[in-house]
Amino acid sequence: MNRALIVVDVQESFRARPLWETVSDPKIAHQVDRLVRLARRAGDLVVWVLHSEPGTGDVFDPALGHVRLMAELERRDGEPLIHKTSHNAFTTTNLQQLLTEHGIRELTLCGLRTEQCVETTTRLASDLGYLVTFVTDATATHPIPHRDAPAHRTGAELLADPRTLGTEEIIRRTEYALAGRFATIATVDELEAAAAPRA
Repeated sequence: MNRALIVVDVQESFRARPLWETVSDPKIAHQVDRLVRLARRAGDLVVWVLHSEPGTGDVFDPALGHVRLMAELERRDGEPLIHKTSHNAFTTTNLQQLLTEHGIRELTLCGLRTEQCVETTTRLASDLGYLVTFVTDATATHPIPHRDAPAHRTGAELLADPRTLGTEEIIRRTEYALAGRFATIATVDELEAAAAPRA
């Protein structure tokens, strides 16, 4: 085993936020579960990462109970679960040490916040020398409001603002920035087809 699947922030915290209705793929857990099953069949390490902001009193504060895997996902015994407090999954965790101990050289990345937590983890992993596959349709994100937009708007108000950067554009730009520089871009279907036994 020299490959690992890193599942970044696919947690109930996001569903507890008012803007969950604007997410690019509300069924993201289904796509992630397909990847997890594929990784397990291949004997790859599955690493679960959750974002945590202790003491903040918001949905990422573990005291509120939302910092847990989405209900559709199940972690098996022996699969590491780590908590991060930065955007990427390396800086505030022992992820690199864990991967080194398991002899991991290749990573498959998926999760929430396509252009933020998943992308920054991908870039840092590439800088650390890992071969990275970014599974674009097993990531999800939210629209990004314009920097001058008022705070605390509803989802409808956010989407109605022509200055808002939509999710399709965010995903397209992220793929463009990563492809061939930091990662190979793939879909779940492509990875399943590549793993299927030859007739």
